[in-house]
Amino acid sequence: MEPRDLSDHAVYRAGRGIEEVAREKGLDPDDLVKLSSNENPFGPSPRAVDAIRDRADRVASYPKTSHTDLTAKIADRHGVADEQIWLTPSGDTALDFLARAFIDPGQRVLVPRPGFAYYPMSARYHHGEVDEYNLAKETDFEQTPEAVLSAYDGHRVVYVTSPHNPTGSEMSLNDVRTVAEETDDQTLVVYDEAYIHFTDSPSAVELVEEREDVAIVRTFSKAYGLAGMRLGYAVAPEEWADAYARVNTPFGVTELTCRAGLAALDDEDHVERTVETAKWAREYMHDNLEAETWESGGNFVLVEVGDASAVAEAAQRRGVIVRDCSSFGLAECIRVTCGTKPQTRRAVETINEVLAEVSA
Repeated sequence: MEPRDLSDHAVYRAGRGIEEVAREKGLDPDDLVKLSSNENPFGPSPRAVDAIRDRADRVASYPKTSHTDLTAKIADRHGVADEQIWLTPSGDTALDFLARAFIDPGQRVLVPRPGFAYYPMSARYHHGEVDEYNLAKETDFEQTPEAVLSAYDGHRVVYVTSPHNPTGSEMSLNDVRTVAEETDDQTLVVYDEAYIHFTDSPSAVELVEEREDVAIVRTFSKAYGLAGMRLGYAVAPEEWADAYARVNTPFGVTELTCRAGLAALDDEDHVERTVETAKWAREYMHDNLEAETWESGGNFVLVEVGDASAVAEAAQRRGVIVRDCSSFGLAECIRVTCGTKPQTRRAVETINEVLAEVSA
């Protein structure tokens, strides 16, 4: 017996972990800096840590009350009905739930290239077909309605990311509105706001309220520092929000995860510190890296280094883990997560040293 044909499914290549690199390179894990996965360099919200400890003895029960409370709290923050919040174990799963609800076998979706690998992966899991629209390096990966609509041909789902991973480019709210207006009324525009905290641009929640064909996706992994807890959500139009109950995994978001999310939402100091440091780190990398960088609205910077694989490998040997962007189709670029000030300074110094050696 064999699984179904998965040959069209790309493998998601996650950023390498500290323990993994330390074992391979024979290094002390405490001497390594990981800036490859866009995680929060300050760790989780301290309030979330306290909530996890306080509730650890409650995990024998299913997370019904905490799930309801967190849903209501998120809905209140966005000014929408509770039914419009699709609480999920990670932003990736929010993408998956939207695919479950909307994609019939053989229907086509439109994804950005380069872009987050889970957009096409999720569509293919549900027997959808995938097309791409290109964000060109020659135009600094500019996101415009024309870039999307030139490749659009009645697709069931169109994915837009702002700030965009891995480039950091953004699409204005008006441009997202244009995409929604110019696509068919049976096309869902999924607007991924995983990095929304790190930009001054507005959320697309107002579009969800205006229209029946836009949904947004959020995560607690970045600004709140809960990547290891796996928590995200979608905000859906009220007209079809009840589809969540038909695609949701029973008790998919755990009790401790819900409690951590509730606490993290109130930890404004942690989020503010995280965002301010990310903005500083972006500027520091732009000013001090001896390589071309792109303006970024996220908690990372894309850097052109020539041979990304070689540079990332050399940086690892020096204890700095960055993301080789070859899996994004950018074999000449690395992505560097915004770290703390000491981490960012060390990363810049290390990358510059590696680039100097390569050029020599």
